[in-house]
Amino acid sequence: MTPEQMRDASLLELFALEAEAQTQVLSAGLLELERNPKQAEQLEACMRAAHSLKGAARIVGVDAGVSVAHVMEDCLVSAQEGRLLLTPEHIDALLHGTDLLMRIATPETAPTTEDIATYSVRMTALLDPSFIPPVRPAVSPAQPEPAQAQEPEPEPELEPEPALAAELPAATQPRQAKGPVEGGERVLRVTAERLNSLLDLSSKSLVETQRLKPYLATMQRLKRMQGQSQRALDGLKEHLQASAQTEEVHEALALVQGLLAETQHMLVHQTSELDEFGWQASQRAQLLYDTALACRMRPFADVLGGQVRMVRDLGRSLGKQVRLDIEGEKTQVDRDVLEKLEAPLTHLLRNAVDHGIEMPEQRLLAGKPLEGRLLLRASHQAGLLVLELSDDGGGVDLDRLRRSIVERQLSPAETAVQLSEEELLSFLFLPGFSLRDKVTQVSGRGVGLDAVQHMMRQLRGSVELTQVRGQGSSFHIEVPLTLSVVRSLVVEVGEEAYAFPLAHIEHTLDLPAEDVVQLEGRQHFWYEGRHVGLVAASQLLQRPAGQSSDASLRVVVIRERDAIYGVAVERFIGERTLVVLPLDARLGKVQDISAGALLDDGSVVLIVDVEDMLRSVEKLLTTGRLERIDRRARVGAEQARKRVLVVDDSLTVRELQRKLLSHRGYDVAVAVDGMDGWNALRSEDFDLLITDIDMPRMDGIELVTLVRRDERLQSLPVMVVSYKDREEDRRRGLDAGADYYLAKASFHDDALLDAVVELIGSAQG
Repeated sequence: MTPEQMRDASLLELFALEAEAQTQVLSAGLLELERNPKQAEQLEACMRAAHSLKGAARIVGVDAGVSVAHVMEDCLVSAQEGRLLLTPEHIDALLHGTDLLMRIATPETAPTTEDIATYSVRMTALLDPSFIPPVRPAVSPAQPEPAQAQEPEPEPELEPEPALAAELPAATQPRQAKGPVEGGERVLRVTAERLNSLLDLSSKSLVETQRLKPYLATMQRLKRMQGQSQRALDGLKEHLQASAQTEEVHEALALVQGLLAETQHMLVHQTSELDEFGWQASQRAQLLYDTALACRMRPFADVLGGQVRMVRDLGRSLGKQVRLDIEGEKTQVDRDVLEKLEAPLTHLLRNAVDHGIEMPEQRLLAGKPLEGRLLLRASHQAGLLVLELSDDGGGVDLDRLRRSIVERQLSPAETAVQLSEEELLSFLFLPGFSLRDKVTQVSGRGVGLDAVQHMMRQLRGSVELTQVRGQGSSFHIEVPLTLSVVRSLVVEVGEEAYAFPLAHIEHTLDLPAEDVVQLEGRQHFWYEGRHVGLVAASQLLQRPAGQSSDASLRVVVIRERDAIYGVAVERFIGERTLVVLPLDARLGKVQDISAGALLDDGSVVLIVDVEDMLRSVEKLLTTGRLERIDRRARVGAEQARKRVLVVDDSLTVRELQRKLLSHRGYDVAVAVDGMDGWNALRSEDFDLLITDIDMPRMDGIELVTLVRRDERLQSLPVMVVSYKDREEDRRRGLDAGADYYLAKASFHDDALLDAVVELIGSAQG
């Protein structure tokens, strides 16, 4: 390739980028001008976009682009000068010109010479109603068309336009052209595989840093044992001095004391170093992961593309005036989710224009504006992307829907009469179901809402329809912000960890054994006014049933549309945000499992495929192989329960800790501040002290210091629980003599209970 050819290729690429940006300005501006043709700001923006494209096309020698942009610019200038009032026909033609310009910039879809000539004639006729288009002579396929009929010559300009140099500075110096700019930053093109690899590596780095925690906990335990050994040796020394032992015994004892003191000093120093390193490593790994994840995120506006234009054009083809308003365009979503959202959103928008918005005469009779309105709102809620698509149309005719259900023999007439609105609307999501009597280019084939629901399930999301007769319909969509991570409830089944995605969890509860009833040979419990079937996760996941002494069951209520079941598990480990690790393709589809992940300690957890699990439940029910859950209270002989003292000036925190520990079987006493706690410790015996730091009368640091100075209490395990999670706060608590430091933000899971078990064992251990 010659240098001239290389220069031309570079200019054509720049022209394609310029065309993409300017046609977006034109499309948005023209849709605004259709609502208000006299908006000076939009007229100016559209005119400048057409003018820039004309100049750019002339620089790169694309004559077709010059012709199209020139007639568009003439039309917009006439509107600016008040010689022309833009009508929907003008907007149609200008939007068509916008499409032609984008096609011209894309060699694979470039229009023919005849397309350009036809467009020029169309625009000329719109600008001059007296214009009579020339009659083109018939041309045989073997003969070329006359040159003058191929493309009208644009009006010559006497001198170069001075604005071109400013509009396309990179065009004259292609070597200095930078990448496209977004939000003031350069944008680089990176393959999706590399982004996925970067996210995978950063997630593994995050998990690896969490594996330092067990080592640090072991070091802390060794430090506590060293301290206890030192105190025991001090007591032995006092005893030996009282019994007047020989000088050799005292020297040996002093040597042991010296060695213990030295190792204690080294252990304290190394523990402190490891603690600081672990904290900094986890912070950097978290930042690395967050940054890698952010690289995959794109604004929701990226999925919209030509949706506003599509709604407008579809409405006009159906004889309706419809506009689409969008809120939350900057909401960040994973690029993979965005790609999968485009098709279902298009389905719903077309459905809203065709089924929802009424014809203009019907809207006027109903007292509504002539123009129908669709509103698409995007937002973040609890780690999900929530979309609300509503229209101000006529809603769903429930009587007609009920008749259609009976006619299609989907339900007996006597049953259909009793169906609620929610149950009736659910029929619209069935495959092949449609309220259209005739098949059109837009609808009537029964393909639409069932496809939308299927695509939402693939995204681990959901879609719901609500409506008000005569006022409109609304679709509520929830999908994960990213497919690379999933917020889940981690549970224990058969001594292994499994994760239920939160998007499919209706509720979690501790179900007393007496609330489980037998109904038609199956186990049920009462939930929100209905009997819900109860199944054992151990049977579904083919794990051995765990042994528990609790009289209640841990139940995860899962739901998929009308199907709802309670799944009994052994323990709630807690809520986690998991990095999804796909299963090896050689395994094929694993029943009831969708993917895997790693927990903070590096252990593996399997992510449950809830939709597949519900099918497994139905299969067990139909074959009669569903096992009963042994709900007899398996409580052993009563043993003395371990006692815990909770010291905190917050009533809410005290009660939360008391309930958590009491439910696990511990005997819990509470104190309102450090002074109250100190009095309780001196008058009663406890196995563990849990204290806050900031309290009136006596704070937690003073309380821990007094405990460590007291001969009777100095070996009592102490846990500090505080809102302060800075490194210096943790150091201060541990240096005072605390055995464990926990942030209050961890209360949402089992972190507190796990720490208590680590310090003193189980309640009756």
